[in-house]
Amino acid sequence: MTAGPTFSDILTATAKGWCARKADEPVLSLAVRIKGVDPLCQLPLIAEKEQFRFLWDGSPGRCFAASGRCQSLDISGPRRFELAQRFSDVTLGRLIEITPEAPPYSNPRILLAFSFFEQTSECQRTHGLPPAVQAVLPRWQLCQQGSQSWLRLTAVATHEAEARVLAEKLWLMSQSVTQISEQKERILTNIGSVLSFPQQWQDCYRPALIRGIDLVNHGILDKLVLAVRQSIWLETPLDPLGMLSRLRRQQTGSCRFLWQRTPDEVFFGASPERLLSLRKGNLQIDALAGTATRQDDERSLLRSDKDLREHELVVASIANQLISEGLVPRRPRRPQLARHGHLVHLHTPINAVAGDKSPLSLVGALHPTPAVAGFPRREAMTWLRTLEPFERGSYAAPIGWIDNSGNAEFRVAIRCGMARGRTLELTAGAGLVRGSIAQRELQEVGLKLAVLADQLDIRSKRSSSRSIT
Repeated sequence: MTAGPTFSDILTATAKGWCARKADEPVLSLAVRIKGVDPLCQLPLIAEKEQFRFLWDGSPGRCFAASGRCQSLDISGPRRFELAQRFSDVTLGRLIEITPEAPPYSNPRILLAFSFFEQTSECQRTHGLPPAVQAVLPRWQLCQQGSQSWLRLTAVATHEAEARVLAEKLWLMSQSVTQISEQKERILTNIGSVLSFPQQWQDCYRPALIRGIDLVNHGILDKLVLAVRQSIWLETPLDPLGMLSRLRRQQTGSCRFLWQRTPDEVFFGASPERLLSLRKGNLQIDALAGTATRQDDERSLLRSDKDLREHELVVASIANQLISEGLVPRRPRRPQLARHGHLVHLHTPINAVAGDKSPLSLVGALHPTPAVAGFPRREAMTWLRTLEPFERGSYAAPIGWIDNSGNAEFRVAIRCGMARGRTLELTAGAGLVRGSIAQRELQEVGLKLAVLADQLDIRSKRSSSRSIT
């Protein structure tokens, strides 16, 4: 590996970039290569003075952390995907890249978190929910791929002196990150202990579940995905990074994510479901539906008529949606098994050439898939509003990023939780189709809730959270 740039190199490049500006308030983005560090462990350092925090922890050795807001957009309404794409295009288009030699995985990114429903302003005020879309160009980015890492700083510089200050801040932060990494990576152990469960989730879920099964058995809906929310009171505020660090070892096939818009509110999870990945115009989608446990005969999932019907409905719906967008989807004839911790799912990868389709136009076309809402989509969404006694917020909604090369990745925000102070809310759902059995669906939801709940120190309270009555 060649030696990294010196502070003088960064300062000179930054000054040249500012002088080449084409706007009165140019947005500079400068990066520096540093010794390989773990962004999950270093997030508290780069976010020490920042309110907004983000983590995207995917395949082994590939992790991305971000903090602070350089530019941001919060909106609601039916045009949220279109307006978020326009914000992304305009914001990334006016960046001045100071470090063109930086690798693609360290590119500047717009981070996006959507809500499941298109919320109105009144709904937001009533329930304290986030906007229908939050889009952020972060101030700090720390990316890791294998043994290499890149630290990036993006900010407005109205004068050449401000540009030089940015170069100095980047250099000082890179030194701090490297020094702490050489001493010892942060040990993440403070996860949290349960104080109590205000209510067993089964009490409020069972009536809605029975009604949902009745709807699909009578042909009113082909599928309905009903969710339940479990509230947990903690002895101390949760450290989600500790939980995500554990999930990195236990849920290796999932993507761990964190979205923290205020110090007191953190949305996080470990999603096994890729809504879409866009790389150099190549589109990849995961169709995930049908669940069993590893204790069961995994191969029986491939022979289950109920699970195969549920899975094929999801696959066919996604494929038809892509066709309606003018794309040509490709898929294997039979599903595969995808193992995520103690759960096993039916999985079908779907591929297509995206052509001139923008990432968020595709996200808007696909969301919500039948894997998290139901089918037909419009009717299922109406029934969800009727049967679920809580607002979904960001649960089962798209979360991800777009970079300045047009690459993108979005996950479906499942296996997730929302922490507010000493309250933790976990949400999970089950897909109901003709032939669904209430007891089995209750057990499946319990197992999905346990993906996060089992990371907590529940002590004597464990039986009340896992009991299925």
